Amino acid sequence: MARIYLSPPHASGRELELVADAISSNWIAPLGPHVDAFEQELAAFAGVDHAVALSSGTAALHLALVVLGIGRGDEVACSSLTFSASANAVVYTGATPFFVDCDETWTLDPELLDAALTERPRTKAVIAVDLYGECCDYEAIAKVCKQHEVVLVQDAAESLGATYRGAPAGGQGALAAFSFNGNKIITTSGGGMLVSDDGDQIEHARKLSTQAREPAPHYQHVELGFNYRLSNVLAALGRAQLEVLPDRVAARRRLRDRYREQLGTLPGISFMPESPETQGNAWLTCAVVSPAAFGADREAIRLALEAEDIESRPLWKPMHLQPYYADHAVYGGDVSAALFADGLCLPSGSALSQDDQDRVITIIRGCADSSLQL
Repeated sequence: MARIYLSPPHASGRELELVADAISSNWIAPLGPHVDAFEQELAAFAGVDHAVALSSGTAALHLALVVLGIGRGDEVACSSLTFSASANAVVYTGATPFFVDCDETWTLDPELLDAALTERPRTKAVIAVDLYGECCDYEAIAKVCKQHEVVLVQDAAESLGATYRGAPAGGQGALAAFSFNGNKIITTSGGGMLVSDDGDQIEHARKLSTQAREPAPHYQHVELGFNYRLSNVLAALGRAQLEVLPDRVAARRRLRDRYREQLGTLPGISFMPESPETQGNAWLTCAVVSPAAFGADREAIRLALEAEDIESRPLWKPMHLQPYYADHAVYGGDVSAALFADGLCLPSGSALSQDDQDRVITIIRGCADSSLQL
């Protein structure tokens, strides 16, 4: 049987048409009409006024901090339970990240954030990470940021298509970053987008993303720039993917619901919660395994799946446990550490068939101690 991947790309059927248009028109690189259209369409979908298409979500986070003036001597609060790009972008600017634990929602804990910002007056920004397609509690986090006079940046790399209080993910911070990496809910093979209602900041980011070239007939530079723009060919791919985003969200939510129905009644298995204020995109379905109750630990399940050519993955290893960031401050940490120890991401691709999902479910059920299921 074919390998089951964690979150593979899922073509819409229009990719070849739009990519062929980009090639036949000779708008291959660096920019072109598909880039302009992709920016407009994504901004409209996210409910924001402005967007700039970039080479990755990491580039979007980096430019967000640069246009906010974050640099050496500054500190930035960051969710600990996240992919490394959230913290790495801070280091790129010369600023110093510190880490804040999650709460029972698995996203940034507003109370711990408040305590951290009270102790750290050099903090200039907060990067709040929407985890596995679930938005943070932005009302509470924005209130804390306003009280401490720090700017809120939304890492929405995993939450495109989700909503917070009925509003699309991406409009909750001063700036927000999306990712179109190959494993995301839609993909440009590699790419990202920086969005905001602040047109001046987006235009500054746009300039910086093309090596900060000044409007002159020769190459003139008065500030440091970066080679961060998305190509017209990849933007064409993104437009085809964006057309079917609601369908992809619906498919992943159905998969998540079925995992919960089929596995959630087993002793020792629970799933990432969904707040009543949010509707996640179910980018990845994530389970937590209690070994004592289930009869096997997360790693035993992962290895059993891998033995049948099925990809799964532990949750993000918290940043405060990463060797590179071992000497950085952390507030809390036990919640995310426990989730990493016992959490597993299950195959969640929007094209996953019911038969293949049944394969996954059967193997997980087979890992359980039968005496504990009586």
